[in-house]
Amino acid sequence: MWELFWYATFFLAFAVQILFWSLIFQKLARYRPNNKEETSTRFPKVSVVVCVHNEAAHLPKLLDNLLNQDYPEYELILVNDASTDNSRDIILDFQKKYPILHLLEILSKTKPGKKEALTKGILAAQHEILLLTDADCFPSTSLWIKTMVATFPLQEGIVLGFAPYQSENSFLNKWIRFETIYTAMQYLSFALAGYPYMGVGRNLAYSKSLFLQNNGFKGHTHLASGDDDLFINKTANKHNVRININPKAFVFSYAMSNWKRYYNQKNRHLTTATSYQFRHQFLLGLLAWSHLWVFLGGILLLLAYPTSLLIVCILFLVRMVIVGFYYWRILKKLEQGDLWKWIPLLDFLYCVYYLIFVPALINTGNRSTWT
Repeated sequence: MWELFWYATFFLAFAVQILFWSLIFQKLARYRPNNKEETSTRFPKVSVVVCVHNEAAHLPKLLDNLLNQDYPEYELILVNDASTDNSRDIILDFQKKYPILHLLEILSKTKPGKKEALTKGILAAQHEILLLTDADCFPSTSLWIKTMVATFPLQEGIVLGFAPYQSENSFLNKWIRFETIYTAMQYLSFALAGYPYMGVGRNLAYSKSLFLQNNGFKGHTHLASGDDDLFINKTANKHNVRININPKAFVFSYAMSNWKRYYNQKNRHLTTATSYQFRHQFLLGLLAWSHLWVFLGGILLLLAYPTSLLIVCILFLVRMVIVGFYYWRILKKLEQGDLWKWIPLLDFLYCVYYLIFVPALINTGNRSTWT
């Protein structure tokens, strides 16, 4: 009886994994972006909105980049969210040279996170298309606005961009980049499959009217995180979402430099997943379980029944060939090909990641940190 149970659950996990990779993730692997920004003649006015909280170290690079974008007409709105460093002074210095830069301020916080600041910036925006990023990020090129806008639906809609981390020579950096790519693979592939469920605020566009019609962040203002994924989860559907993985529209940032800070950040961000729509929670939970059980279940099966060695090894190999093939194609598209040789190890360690962060999904209490 128990032998049948172990074999059945292992085979089921394997089958679910193959289905996800061959039906969902293959959509991103085979996706061919239409790089329309080269020939586009449609340049609607754009409002770029950025919230700032003690980002003096990053602001000069960000502002120099955003204020020199190759785009006919746009405004840049910065919301200084109760910063205690000299972020405000830096913004004012740039504002003297660039009239398209507008500064809004929140002197004291009343709610956790940056939703209050972001709402203030969006309400002040003069244009319909909103383009969002974070203060510790920087677009890869001066064509960021043009490239993202070229993908924007003519009607109210959403554009999900890709926001990788800068490459550095450390295993932590490789892990963070891999985890970011795997997350991007999920939300981009699910969007292509007609099941959009999240985006990342480091590189995201949507219409102001969509924000207003859905009452902004109402329903999750008590959570510090979720200004990006929970809003998209609430408003996105298969008709109003596009993705953009053109390298000219990538937005980079610097990864955490130590494991403790990374753990605290991920522990906080993962609490929003329990607020997703049930169908998204189910699909993501099924994906996570199957990934974990292919490894953990396979190991337990081998320990309990050593005669299963051949079948377990064959299925491991089959899965890794399929996973490796699609990773190779996706990493090339996302210009992260240096990670491909690390995929077997990182793919296995993701199971450890699941086990470590399960408590974050159980404990959904309020986290008040800003970022």
